[in-house]
Amino acid sequence: MMISKDFVTQAAADLYEETLEIRRHLHEHPELSFHEVATSAYVEEKLKALGIPYQKGYATHGIAAMIDSGKAGRTVVLRADMDALPIEEDASHAVCSKNKGVMHACGHDMHTASLLTTAKILNNMKDQFCGRVMLVFQPGEECFPGGAKVMMSEGLFDGIEPDVVIGAHVMPDMPTGNVGFCEGNYMASGDEIHLTVRGHGGHGGMPHLLTDNVLIACQLVVAMQQLVAREVPATIPAVLSFGRIIADGATNVIPDSVYIAGTLRTQSEEWRAKLKERIRTIAHSMTEAFGATCDVDIKDGYPSVYNNPQITALASQFATELLGAQYVEKMGVRMTAEDFGYYTHKYPSVFYRFGVCRADGTTGNVHTAQFLPDEEALRTSPAIMAWLALRFLDNIE
Repeated sequence: MMISKDFVTQAAADLYEETLEIRRHLHEHPELSFHEVATSAYVEEKLKALGIPYQKGYATHGIAAMIDSGKAGRTVVLRADMDALPIEEDASHAVCSKNKGVMHACGHDMHTASLLTTAKILNNMKDQFCGRVMLVFQPGEECFPGGAKVMMSEGLFDGIEPDVVIGAHVMPDMPTGNVGFCEGNYMASGDEIHLTVRGHGGHGGMPHLLTDNVLIACQLVVAMQQLVAREVPATIPAVLSFGRIIADGATNVIPDSVYIAGTLRTQSEEWRAKLKERIRTIAHSMTEAFGATCDVDIKDGYPSVYNNPQITALASQFATELLGAQYVEKMGVRMTAEDFGYYTHKYPSVFYRFGVCRADGTTGNVHTAQFLPDEEALRTSPAIMAWLALRFLDNIE
C-alpha cells in the first residue's frame, strides 16, 4: 500500500467546512443516551450519500457501517459515540444547543463529525488498500450499561474478528492539533455504590433509645476510605468517593434510614472485584455492630480502558509520521471511565485523545455548561483517524 500522508492530510483539510457543518448540526441538536433518534437518522443519511453499506438498530440507535476494499486483508474498527448530556448550555456560545437541558458537553459531536469525514476519506480511496474498515456509531456512552456493551451483546462483531479497535476523545487541556497516547492501563473502571443504613431512629435528645443511623453512616464512609488507603497496593490506582448522603431527619430527629451513594474506580479488574466484596463485608459488619443493617447495591459500571501496548506504540508511531513528533504526547493514567473499555478487554485496542484547547483560554471543561472545544481541531482529527486505519491495515502482525 503506497498512500501519501500528505494526501490524507489534504483530504481532511479540503473537507473541513463540511466537517464543521456536521459538527454544528449535531451540536445544535443533541440527544441523551439511548435516545439518539435524530442523530442516528442524520448519520444514516450521510452514510447513504456516501454509498457505504450499514446496519442500524444496535442498542436501538447504533449503526455499524463497512468500507470493504474487496481485497483480502485485516479488519480495523473505528468507533465514535453519539450521545449528549443533561446539561443546559451556556447561552453565550455562538453555536448552541436548541434542545433545552441537553448539551454536547463531552465532545461526542466532534467525535461523530470526525468519523463521518474519516469515512468519506477512506471510502474515496478504498481501491488503494486491502482489508476493510468498520465504522461504529455508538449510542449511550454516558449511561449504564453503556452502548458498547449492548452493541457487542447484540452481535456487533458476529462473523468479524477485529484486528484492532480504535477510539478517540477530545482533550480540553491539550493544544489543538496535538494527539496523546498512553500504553497499558489508561482509564478506570466505574461502578456505582449505593448503601442504605437502616435502624430505629427517634428523638435526637434521647440517643440511648435508638440507633443513630446518621452517625453509623458517617463512620461507614470514613471506614471505607481505609480500603484504598490501606488495602490496595500503592502501585494500583484506585478511588472510592461518596458524593451523596441523604439523612431525611431534622435537628432533633434521627431518621430510620440514611442513604449513601458513591463511585468506585480502579485500573485493576482484580482489585475491582476485591474492593466490591470488601465494601459489602464492611457495610454489613459495621452496621450490625451498632445494631443496624445495611442494604448494599453495587451497580457494575464500565471496565477499565486497557490500551494494548504494542498497538498503542504503533499508533503513536503512525501519528508521529503524520503530524511530527512535537504534536504527539505521552499521557498519564486517568480515573475517569469510558465504555470503550468493553472493546479493550476483548480486542487489541487503542483509545487516544486529540486536543481541542482554544488559544483564548475559553475552552472550559467537559461535562460543564461552559465546554467550548476548538473547532479548528476538525482540520486534522479526521486525517489522524484515517491515517491510523490505513497504517494498521498495512502493519498489524
